[in-house]
Amino acid sequence: LRAARLQIYAETDLIEAEHVVRHQRRSVARSFLSDFRDLKVGDHVVHVDHGVGEFVGLRQLTVPESRGRHEFVELRYARGDKLFVPVEQLDLLQKYTGSAHPTPDRLGGTTWEKAKTRVRKSMRDMTDELLKLYAARQALPGHAFGADTHWQEEFEAAFEYELTPDQRTALADIKRDMEQPSTMDRLLCGDVGYGKTEVALRAAFKALMDGKQVAVLTPTTVLAFQHGETIRERFASFPVRVAVLSRFLGRAEQKAALADLESGKVDLIVGTHRLLSKDVKFRDFGLLIVDEEQRFGVAHKERIKQMRRHVDVLTLTATPIPRTLNMSLAGIRDMSVIETPPKDRMAIQTSVVRFDPQVIARAIRTELDRGGQVYVVHNRVESIDSIAGLIGRLVPEARLAVAHGQTSEIALEKTMVAFVAHEYDILVATTIIENGLDIPNVNTIVVNHAARYGLAQLYQLRGRVGRSDRRAYAYLVVPADNTLSPVARQRLSAIREFSELGSGFRVAALDLEIRGAGNLLGAQQSGHIEAIGFDMYVKLLEQTVRELQGEEVRDERRARISLGIDLRIDEGYVTETDQRLAVYRKVATAADEPALAAALEEVSDRYGPLHPSLVRLAEYGRARVRASQLGVEAIDREASRLVIRFGGDARIDPGRLVDLVRSRPGLALTPAGVLRLDLDAAGRSGAPQAAENRRGARDSPAVGGDLDLLARVNAWLDDLGDAG
Repeated sequence: LRAARLQIYAETDLIEAEHVVRHQRRSVARSFLSDFRDLKVGDHVVHVDHGVGEFVGLRQLTVPESRGRHEFVELRYARGDKLFVPVEQLDLLQKYTGSAHPTPDRLGGTTWEKAKTRVRKSMRDMTDELLKLYAARQALPGHAFGADTHWQEEFEAAFEYELTPDQRTALADIKRDMEQPSTMDRLLCGDVGYGKTEVALRAAFKALMDGKQVAVLTPTTVLAFQHGETIRERFASFPVRVAVLSRFLGRAEQKAALADLESGKVDLIVGTHRLLSKDVKFRDFGLLIVDEEQRFGVAHKERIKQMRRHVDVLTLTATPIPRTLNMSLAGIRDMSVIETPPKDRMAIQTSVVRFDPQVIARAIRTELDRGGQVYVVHNRVESIDSIAGLIGRLVPEARLAVAHGQTSEIALEKTMVAFVAHEYDILVATTIIENGLDIPNVNTIVVNHAARYGLAQLYQLRGRVGRSDRRAYAYLVVPADNTLSPVARQRLSAIREFSELGSGFRVAALDLEIRGAGNLLGAQQSGHIEAIGFDMYVKLLEQTVRELQGEEVRDERRARISLGIDLRIDEGYVTETDQRLAVYRKVATAADEPALAAALEEVSDRYGPLHPSLVRLAEYGRARVRASQLGVEAIDREASRLVIRFGGDARIDPGRLVDLVRSRPGLALTPAGVLRLDLDAAGRSGAPQAAENRRGARDSPAVGGDLDLLARVNAWLDDLGDAG
């Protein structure tokens, strides 16, 4: 390069990093196959009309009234009853997410409808209460914070990393809330290390700029210490006085800190539930930041609830709240979600290894040699000291500490704080480390007897490392004598396979999300999620919220189109059953033409130019989308005639429909409002030009008469749309 006199610059060398917007294309394999990719024979699914059933597989059957074979999803219900769902109607199915062993419903029984009715009633009561609370809070007078100051801009510019898009959105939401005259009550969700703290500190600085005091409430002393250190470092260049109230302070120091808080000398205070005591008084309280509210007791939650009436409240949680649930609660619970990992975050390198002291020693030394720290997890208190002794002999130069639940609370906290401060290199601990701690310097974790843990627990344990821009390593140790059960092998294989950032290997992530939904909505709603499955619950919740807000809720059921044509995807084009299922569902659930086009683009991106069978399925998908948008309930082929039935909310002007019938040969409208189209008569008079245009515009080869029929159906639907 020097000889060529050439210099290379990155975009961030030429443009200030703060203003660079990165458009990241999501991995096609990951985003596209998220729907049904994990569906295995024996898994449970939910049918909108028939309830919970067991997935048996894909079946090809010959249907008497149509030509050729068709593909169906076979489901097994109670008493061995079977249901065959056409692949083009997979929008009626959802993968069941809830308890590990749901009870299948009975086909033709009433239990499913009763369950949905029961859930709707409970949901309506809960939502009604949330709406009243939301309205009451909006009516309470609060402090309207001013616009960002020059110091605010300076404080934000001092942050060494570029905010992720989700962080930017969350911060904008919070600032908008703070500038309103009513009190803020916003929930900020995001995994540990995804940048919730920085967003919260910018909100805190905004409050301080208006002369208000800020309190940061944490569930443990260790977290209070950690937040205190972070905040002091972040605010070091500004005239902000920070105090940390914890049991590590002597009585005299606590008294002095509280006096300074009351007089206004302390601007920001960090502490545990001690902050909720009656003797804690502020001079001018403006913002309360609560970390992991669900970990507080009932009495403490009640006190936080009282505070909400008078000051702005920002609650942080690392328990994942599904975005679908967030959207469903729009308008009754203010929530921001940070899902984007920081820019330099790398996936955790996960290895399953047989118990070998030398392998473990090498893994620990590799981390220590780069100045890092190590977790060693052993979940048996009675033998943890012997494991700690072994680690001490393997790596005698390392400083080692032991932590478990039977240690006294004060001793445990001191050990954890010392580890955070890097006074120890290795922490040998039980699973008490699985929640809350964020130590960027710990980037290797060794989990002994990994096969004893559930997938969700392994997910959380592994998530304790990889909190910085360094590559992190997770070693899942199994017995050397090869005594693993098939289930344990499968679990360890899953965690190793899904080490990609944000993949969250879906079983564990969904388990955690349901837990998050329970934390947010209450234990009773968790029971309802178990009864009908998470996806169905979210769908009913969204409908309930919209109804109570006075919106018209239309039946979202898509049109049923039965033309007697083969809609199978060629098995040579998409060979794997689960992947074919994903493609079928992607087409079936497309709500509009752009969504359908995006789905087809992903298919061609993954499998190559669209196969003729996919072109045919795509034309069917277009017809279904268009018919649904027009309020068409069903289109059936009866010999050489199409019968079109309209739903109660059809978007067709009756007068213009009559004009269309008069002007087109082969069209007839019955007194019941059913439209009949004679295909032979329509064909003799010439198919609508739109059909010819549609056929001519495609690059992929046609599939005979079936594709021609679909093109004509789409053209007639376009004509009906013009009559709308």
